[in-house]
Amino acid sequence: HDLLGLDLDVHGLALGANARAALITRGLAEITRLGVKLGGRPETFTGLTGAGDLILTCTGELSRNRRVGLALAQGKKLGDILRELGHVAEGVHTAASAEKRARQLGIEMPITRAVCAVLSGNVSPREAVEQLLARDPRGEA
Repeated sequence: HDLLGLDLDVHGLALGANARAALITRGLAEITRLGVKLGGRPETFTGLTGAGDLILTCTGELSRNRRVGLALAQGKKLGDILRELGHVAEGVHTAASAEKRARQLGIEMPITRAVCAVLSGNVSPREAVEQLLARDPRGEA
């Protein structure tokens, strides 16, 4: 999802369907917090434009954001991935903006923060996902 950034693809890290479902659920809670704070309606995020788009981005074979996540999980470098992709993966460019805006508004967005850390090369995809899955569930439980 563009607000979320990109899928770190737990499938590419072989962490299983439960881990993917947990991150998608937490991601939905995260983008909902940001969207509502910016004036969006909560029900927008439970419909096709919210949950539907997020699920497709995280599971769809044609999702450019997911393909970036899969390649990062394989250890490829971001610059190489983007050159090979040949198309824009919106999450790569929006993750930092979403993270900055969330910080300004005092909104906790750990997945977006993790995505930014992976994109900047500060942590590996596996480390980021393991840290996210180790977090206690809060409002998304």
